Amino acid sequence: MKPSSHPNILLSINAFDYNCHVDLIKLLRQEGKLHRLRKARQKMSELFPLTEEIWLDWLKDEIRLTEDESDREKVYELFERAVKDYMCPEIWLEYVQYSIGGMGAQGGIERVRSIFERALTAVGLHMTKGASIWEAYREFEIVILSTEQQELLNAQLERIHTLFRRQLAVPLMDMEGTYAEYSDWADDGVPETVTHQYRRALQQLEKCKPFEEALLVSEPPKLAEYQAYIDFEMKEGDPARVQIIFERALAENCLVPDLWIKYTMYLDRQLKIKDLVLSAHERAVRNCPWTMGLWKSYLLALERHGADHQTVTDVFEKALNAGFIQAADYVEIWQSNLDYLRRRVDFKWSRELDELRAAFARSLDYLKEDVKERFSESGDLSCIIMQIWARIEALHCKNMQKARELWDSIMTKGNAKYANMWLEYYNLERSYGDAVHCRKALHRAVQCTSDYPEHVCDVLLNFERVEGSLEDWDAAVQKTETKLNRVNEQRVAEKEAVLARQEEEKAEHRRKAKADKKAQKKSQKTDRAGDKRKAEDEYEEEWGEDEELPSKRLRGEEDFGSTAKEEHMETESGLFSRRAPPPRKTEPPGFRKNQQGLSEAPRQPQDISKEQRKDEECVFVSNLPFNLEDPEGKMRTLFQGCGTVQQVRPIFTAKGVFKGYCYVQFEDRLAVSEALKLDRQEVDGRPMFVSPCVDKNKNPDFKVFKYKTAMEKHKIFISGLPYSCTKETLEDLCKQHGTVKTIRLVTNRSGKPKGLAYVEYENEAQASQAVLKMDGTMLENFTISVAISNPPSRKMEDKAAPSRILGAAMLRQPQGARGKGRTQISLLPRSLYRQSAPDAKAENGTVSAPHATVTDGSLSNEDFAKMLLKK
Repeated sequence: MKPSSHPNILLSINAFDYNCHVDLIKLLRQEGKLHRLRKARQKMSELFPLTEEIWLDWLKDEIRLTEDESDREKVYELFERAVKDYMCPEIWLEYVQYSIGGMGAQGGIERVRSIFERALTAVGLHMTKGASIWEAYREFEIVILSTEQQELLNAQLERIHTLFRRQLAVPLMDMEGTYAEYSDWADDGVPETVTHQYRRALQQLEKCKPFEEALLVSEPPKLAEYQAYIDFEMKEGDPARVQIIFERALAENCLVPDLWIKYTMYLDRQLKIKDLVLSAHERAVRNCPWTMGLWKSYLLALERHGADHQTVTDVFEKALNAGFIQAADYVEIWQSNLDYLRRRVDFKWSRELDELRAAFARSLDYLKEDVKERFSESGDLSCIIMQIWARIEALHCKNMQKARELWDSIMTKGNAKYANMWLEYYNLERSYGDAVHCRKALHRAVQCTSDYPEHVCDVLLNFERVEGSLEDWDAAVQKTETKLNRVNEQRVAEKEAVLARQEEEKAEHRRKAKADKKAQKKSQKTDRAGDKRKAEDEYEEEWGEDEELPSKRLRGEEDFGSTAKEEHMETESGLFSRRAPPPRKTEPPGFRKNQQGLSEAPRQPQDISKEQRKDEECVFVSNLPFNLEDPEGKMRTLFQGCGTVQQVRPIFTAKGVFKGYCYVQFEDRLAVSEALKLDRQEVDGRPMFVSPCVDKNKNPDFKVFKYKTAMEKHKIFISGLPYSCTKETLEDLCKQHGTVKTIRLVTNRSGKPKGLAYVEYENEAQASQAVLKMDGTMLENFTISVAISNPPSRKMEDKAAPSRILGAAMLRQPQGARGKGRTQISLLPRSLYRQSAPDAKAENGTVSAPHATVTDGSLSNEDFAKMLLKK
């Protein structure tokens, strides 16, 4: 072991390192240095409760060194310390066995019996280990029976009978054997009352067995199992059994503050036994010294049970050195101590009052220096301690001058801008001061308050209505009007700044999205161009420069049908409804070999039989990333939980590039309904669209849209949300106005939010309340708009514009390299257009505007000519 890592050196740096204490004890025990070992154990026991293992090792070492009666007394003292740390049946058993060795001394037998009785009280109800203490006690009394004189035999026999009866009334494991032993031992048989108690104990044992079995099979620390057991015993209502299960749980979970808090609270409210309560509180703060709540409960328990003032003061000083984890804990522990000192004060005498004032002053210095140095804050931002001190001075000491000084100090610590602080001071002056100081406080409040100035102004005006003269009223009105005008100007400026910032953020978001989309398209275009050049180079090597490349012929055929195929894909056609490609020309020798040589040539899975080609057993999956690796494998893994996947058919281009959509065929149609539930699930950062597979040639009117388009009065529509808004944030905001059933954040095809959402409530009343309360409010510096859900009708998208209607009657014209030119205008005469009436119904996310429609096409040639001549 390196000198720098020796436990002694580490403990000199940090005396509270628990593991270093354990390592030092193990090292000294191995080396046999008993004197130093004893000192190391003593030091550790002063700082921490010791575990059962450490105590047993220490006790056995000390027992081996016992030589005379004085040494035995030291061992007795050590046992007394050991049984106070935790409830350990093994330590109690070791204790009673050691005491039996001293039964020959004067009063030794009575001492042994006293220790046995204490052991039964402590662990006799332990359902799995308590029987060992009972049996040891009986064996001891049976041995005494054999040595008693004849006249004392009856008393000793009665003592043994009593032990049997007491044990049989306690639910313990293997109590059937104890009953059988008693039946053999008792000459007159088991009394009926004992049998009745035994059966009741068996019934209780059956109730507890499931909890004991759960503890037996679970892994340490078994906290959840103990919690369930504790809840059960607390419902049963036996205080002794509640105490024993708490002690068992704490022996294995000694560092769980909540368990100590629950135990001490039960003792404070139910048992109220002084020694038991104070012992539990002391052990709690030794095990979890960082928990302020345990120290606070300890101080209250000491005061409740009449502990002397010095004891309470010592415990409080220990609490200050316990090392709490936040500044607010020190404020609360100081408040507890100050409350205790205030309750001690007889305000007719000055001694306790001077002590209380000194404690208040010390608390302020402690928070300002010690706590602020450690946490960079005092923990008492609202100056609660100073407020309490000021109220005590005003109420009990009639010293308003001191109270005003304290409130002046409070306001200089950054609290002057808060209306509630000024109103607290005003109420103090109203109760114990005079009207002059009340008016002065309210005028200062109107001048300084920034959070709720309207409320402070109302309080000032109401005060002057009751107390003031006309001059006071005029001054108050002028001051409040000036203040409110200035506040309104500031709010308008702040709102405009927020709106401007929102617009900037939205514009920046749009620019970023556009740049990302452009970069993605450029990357895909570069990859495809590289694949194209590579394929053509490979073909040229085999066919030569003068021959026509088969790949070029294929590309021509693909271009011819690309538009139709893409349009067909977007309508989510059936699995096998795509039109067949045009027949290929005769392939030159070696062409198929070169096709296989292409990098990832068109990969199409093998067709299944026509009997299995059922659209009702298939789903159409779209909006997948183009760069998705192994789409077939990923889709099969994703949908295997819905049912047996018969085939996954991803769609690729002629160059092997995934097109972002595929078809998934199941063995039965029940799996389709489960698969549709995966709609909008994210795959590599994009929402996956899952819809039924329907042949549009057979079902041209089929639409897939799972959300209602009519007004839903129990659902609200929210717009203007920040793009960073999550479902959790929105739920926290909306559940304040009712029970939220579902939340849907609207996103684009890439999964990026649009700043819109739909929130469904249980009923119309809750939705209406949410609209009234939330509309126009701020969320992360964004002003949101809230209305009852009334989505735009899907039929609007199906109404074709005039140019599309005319275009449908003619062949699609090939587009140039730059797409559709500006010169390709519609030649429809304007007289054939007419304006439709604007929609009367306001819809979410739409603006009512007239749109052109085409008149009925049933005009004769003569009517058509007349219309042209009018122009």
